[in-house]
Amino acid sequence: MSAAAVEGPHRPEPLTLLEHANQLMEQHPGCRVEIIGGVITVAPPPDYPHARVLTKLMKPFLAAGLDGEETEVAQGVGVWLPTGPEDYAIPDLVVVDADIDEHLVGNNCYDPVAFRLVLEVTSNNYNNDLRNKVTAYAEAKIPVYLIVNRKHDRVHVLTDPVAEGYDTHRVHARGERITLPDSVGAEVTLEVSTLLDAGQRRN
Repeated sequence: MSAAAVEGPHRPEPLTLLEHANQLMEQHPGCRVEIIGGVITVAPPPDYPHARVLTKLMKPFLAAGLDGEETEVAQGVGVWLPTGPEDYAIPDLVVVDADIDEHLVGNNCYDPVAFRLVLEVTSNNYNNDLRNKVTAYAEAKIPVYLIVNRKHDRVHVLTDPVAEGYDTHRVHARGERITLPDSVGAEVTLEVSTLLDAGQRRN
């Protein structure tokens, strides 16, 4: 008489990092879930001043003709990152090549080769924008990273990506005007005070 094989309780395969991130997005609608350096981050929905900054920013980009035949301007577009096998980020605003649809990698994220500029407006998780994303976007070789730093009341322009970050990092204060690099695709000038004022709560 042969003995039947005894099987223990079925244990499902553990979720991959990407599956876990997507599950978190379903469980927390409106939150921004990203994987940077193999670590999942969950940011709460941004406040209204955050959205106001993005509206102010869109205007000069559109006025410069960047949303046309060669480039497009958009918000909340996922970029696939080389910092880990499942890494991705969702910048607040991007300037991309108009053929962006041809660069889909997966999980609604696109190859960084199609990105000319990524932009973040800081919220409570500002350290992520000022540290982890600097390294991640630089390793992805995205030419320009712009940060509207509401926490410290300044605007950062990072260019010339290298292995551990950006070789050029300029910090701009209120009253200054910023002309973005030609690599963006057109001449774009930003008023620092306008952006920082938009990011403040109005009483």
